[in-house]
Amino acid sequence: MKILAQSKENFNQLEKDGITKHRLFILALQHMFAMFGSTVLVPALTGLNPAVALFTSGLGTLIFHLITGGKVPAYLGSSFAFIAPIIAAQNQFGRDGAMLGIITVGLVYALMSVVIRMLGTEFFRKLLPPVVIGPVIITIGLGLAPTAKDMASEHLLVAFVTLAIAVGVSVFAKGIIKVIPILLGIIGGYTFAAFLGLVDFAPVMEASWFALPKFALPTVSGNLRAITLVAPIALVTMVEHLGDVVAISSTVKKDFIEEPGLHRTLLGDGIATLVAGLFGGPPNTTYGENVGVLALTKVYNPVIIQLTAVIVILSSFVQKVGILIQTIPTAVMGGIVFLLFGMIASIGLRTLVENNVDLSKNRNLVIVSVTLVVGISNLTLSFAGLEFGGMGLAAIVGIVMNLILPAVEKDDEVEDLDEDLNLEPELRYEAN
Repeated sequence: MKILAQSKENFNQLEKDGITKHRLFILALQHMFAMFGSTVLVPALTGLNPAVALFTSGLGTLIFHLITGGKVPAYLGSSFAFIAPIIAAQNQFGRDGAMLGIITVGLVYALMSVVIRMLGTEFFRKLLPPVVIGPVIITIGLGLAPTAKDMASEHLLVAFVTLAIAVGVSVFAKGIIKVIPILLGIIGGYTFAAFLGLVDFAPVMEASWFALPKFALPTVSGNLRAITLVAPIALVTMVEHLGDVVAISSTVKKDFIEEPGLHRTLLGDGIATLVAGLFGGPPNTTYGENVGVLALTKVYNPVIIQLTAVIVILSSFVQKVGILIQTIPTAVMGGIVFLLFGMIASIGLRTLVENNVDLSKNRNLVIVSVTLVVGISNLTLSFAGLEFGGMGLAAIVGIVMNLILPAVEKDDEVEDLDEDLNLEPELRYEAN
């Protein structure tokens, strides 16, 4: 009943804001453009079905809004953090293994939402502070660098043109165009590749206009080890989720951490990801691109996001769209991921800088250094028949080091003692 009451309030607010049905549709399309490029890029890179990814993105967003009571204007799209582990899981255990890992991620989210509900958000912040999550995010981007190189090498000129368009739009464009550099980069690179004769349009012409997405329910047998490659990344994306919710709260000027609560937003994200795995789609996550649209338009009504989700679901049944996406040359995607993978690494670096992580402290330096090497080297450990590797192992190592290493070093204790004794600077030096 609460969701119905909130929906009625949201619709009434549309009338007060003077948003007509026509304008509502345009605003929804704007959000769709913002999420489209990134959402279809993940399945294109991982070999999953783009139509299924669009369907699970829209469905996941509606599930999120249902669980959060229709209060948070967030859109959920395909998560980039899982690209490498999904590829690794598919290479070793097939698509079923990757999907089981994605389903497990949803269960981890649900479990953590219960923990947060019981213990509060401070427990979550202490488990994954910036000194841990920063380097883990960096390893996600840098660990994918060889993939970007291999993809771009298919045709360097096409990759360069694609990258140049995306960068140009991102830096020089204004308005709604500025928030869709990925989509415009893909369109521009695709057009250039087609001009060079690198695109085969025959499959698009042969495809039907309307068809069901190729859903794929995973099987359990023989794939349980794949869980260890994918599920640990949930520790990283939960922090990403927290950051997005804080960003939305700041934009809308409402504290969504408290109401409807971080436990509800995390549960909504987790159930959306679990459902995506059941249908054969990539994990979902709250999208920063759409937060940018909120800030740009200053229209925060959740009804707009819900309409966006419905439009995305309907578009997933247009088979020609899915086939057209699959004809995008590898080099076009290569140019795009040069930017995206680097941006992921930059976000990790920004996490360290914005949170004032002091790398002059040996404790912080050790945690960051070891976590980076473990993640980028793709080190893999086997335990009890399970394998932990790459950025998943890096996250675990970072968490463990953060928990066991003392928060105060000996030099800090001496400094504090000097200050307590009110020693002059010269005497402090002699005391040390």
